[in-house]
Amino acid sequence: MATTDDHTIDHPLRQAVPFVRTLGLEFLEASAERAVLRLPDVPEQRNHIGGPHAGAMWTLAEAASGTITLEAFGHRLGDLLPLPVHSEIQFLKPAMGRITATAVLGRPADEVIAESDGGTRPEFPVKIDLTTEDGTVTGRMSITWTLKRVRA
Repeated sequence: MATTDDHTIDHPLRQAVPFVRTLGLEFLEASAERAVLRLPDVPEQRNHIGGPHAGAMWTLAEAASGTITLEAFGHRLGDLLPLPVHSEIQFLKPAMGRITATAVLGRPADEVIAESDGGTRPEFPVKIDLTTEDGTVTGRMSITWTLKRVRA
């Protein structure tokens, strides 16, 4: 991954998903073990109490989950298509300022691939914490993904 001057990563998801660029999401870390993205504090994206809008935070968390999914399974994009199945988000405290989403896989990637190669359509959870700059967890999201076999 290329790193830009502001210590963000030029990740392929930024090019593949226009809404990621619209929100200005910053990619701080991207690996098969962990993905960390940040939502900048932009007045046009704030809610009625001055913090980031819930929809922007949901998108931040979903993008973090998509980033780790691409990192873990991107080598199989020719025959497997990652798709989100369902998600749940909890807003625990009001969030203010820049928000960071940290995503981790809920199952080992090799286990998911083995299940897919065995002929079933696997599902796997991604857990995401949403935190403020001081490290306060203001929200948590769980999103379940699947790997759908691509027909030739």
